[in-house]
Amino acid sequence: MRGLYTLGIRAYALGVRTAAWFGNAKAKLWVEGRKQPLPPTDDDDPWVWFHAASLGEFEQGRPLIEALKRQYPRLKVSLTFFSPSGYEIRKDYPLADEVLYLPIDTMRNARRWVGRHRFVAAFFIKYEFWFNYMKALAERGIPLYYISLILKPNQYFFKWYGGWFRRQLQHVTHFFVQDETTQRLLKDFDNVTLCGDTRFDRVAAIAQTARRFPEIEAFIGTRKCIIAGSTWPPDERLLLPYLGRLPEDYCMIIAPHDISERHVRQIREALQGVASDKVYIVDTIGMLSQLYQYARFVYIGGGFGVNIHNIQEPVTFGCPVVFGPKYKSFREAVDLVGLGGAFTVSSQSQLDDIFDRLIHDESYCRRASEICKDYLRKQLGATDTILREITSTFSA
Repeated sequence: MRGLYTLGIRAYALGVRTAAWFGNAKAKLWVEGRKQPLPPTDDDDPWVWFHAASLGEFEQGRPLIEALKRQYPRLKVSLTFFSPSGYEIRKDYPLADEVLYLPIDTMRNARRWVGRHRFVAAFFIKYEFWFNYMKALAERGIPLYYISLILKPNQYFFKWYGGWFRRQLQHVTHFFVQDETTQRLLKDFDNVTLCGDTRFDRVAAIAQTARRFPEIEAFIGTRKCIIAGSTWPPDERLLLPYLGRLPEDYCMIIAPHDISERHVRQIREALQGVASDKVYIVDTIGMLSQLYQYARFVYIGGGFGVNIHNIQEPVTFGCPVVFGPKYKSFREAVDLVGLGGAFTVSSQSQLDDIFDRLIHDESYCRRASEICKDYLRKQLGATDTILREITSTFSA
């Protein structure tokens, strides 16, 4: 079975190379990044390996990286990504001693990789299952931890054909899981700790150290502000018509997912007839997570496409959140919809109704905000829980 798995990995890599040859920019980055020679490995310092699929998973691992570096300054960090969208943004992450693309998951690559440094532990984030790397780590006796793990009943581990895949989980030293569903699915393992999502610790830290933005503050003035973050065209087709309904003491900030000149121009053209002091378009990256400090409530984009974007950041500031119908892959979104701190819309009329109520019903908006704050408080502490469990690994 391992041979078939590895054959599938090679076939996937061939498919990406083919896409790159035909001009796919992301595939080209994926291929070219893996051609870089690995850095030398001539030191005897202790190393930890963190692997993330992309940027979101890195942010989940980041609180633990920072905590380990504070507690064990001698540790060196090897950080790998599967996707260019993570690597290209975080390739200069200062707490990592090397940031690399993960070589494709063959036994040869895996054994070479785990032998590069004196690794004392490896951390795979959320749902990165690379079975040859898992085996190679076990062969060398290197502890492997899964952090912020989340599993679904319909995954291949739990299908009739999933026996071989489930057996590979025996290579894991400990599972730190996000939710009770994942804990139940791993009921046959005694090395499972339910501790929540480490990314809540990260976004809470961002909120506590959020910087001010004088230009944004000058735009908002004394008004209340709605922030629409990571929006796509289907989101904008609902949001922009609502601008005509905004009260005088309200304004809106739109931070589109696509900040290209072409798309920003399209939004501006669609805003013709709307007072220029009513809406502000953010066309730079790196601000959004801290801009939510200025919001009364927030709209998060992506829910009319594959899935909504991150809602943890606005929730950290106590902002009620509105989004489209594709949200059920995110536990916090499902939880908050059920609790009344988040709201899902599928049409213009539904968006108009919930925006009107959040604007005009002060007690309703305040209650939704308190629900978000309370939810956040209950999610904090995953990083500390993990640190307590793994202390013996780093005692040397």
